[in-house]
Amino acid sequence: MDVLTPQQRRYNMSRIRGRDTRPELLLRGALHANGLRFRLHVGDLPGRPDLVFPRHRAVILANGCFWHGHDCPMFKMPKTNTEFWQAKIDLNRQRDVRNVAALISAGWRTLIIWECALKGRLRRPFGDLIDDAASFIRGSATTREIGGLPS
Repeated sequence: MDVLTPQQRRYNMSRIRGRDTRPELLLRGALHANGLRFRLHVGDLPGRPDLVFPRHRAVILANGCFWHGHDCPMFKMPKTNTEFWQAKIDLNRQRDVRNVAALISAGWRTLIIWECALKGRLRRPFGDLIDDAASFIRGSATTREIGGLPS
């Protein structure tokens, strides 16, 4: 049972941002310090990628494990209003697949960095994560995902 009233829950959920999240800000700071220059939330690209590296034709999507339904310990389906959440997360996953396919067909290389790679018990060492991301951006691979370490 939810301990908050519907009004309190609505207020809490309205405070969750879709951009400039803490994981995204950590990535931005470290990649910029690594000499990589990028644009933010480019609206004319499918899905408005979080970081766009035009020089390298690469984008980074910083995905939250809950909102994008990542198969990791950080994702737990809510026990209340389960049908709503299942439908919402399924639609998010479908949209993610469409957006990545559209980016690739438009010639963009895509890197998805999951929230669990940055925090939680399975997080990766931050320096290693940034090195992997920088290697992808400067490299030639078409797509890659970076999640938390396997248990």
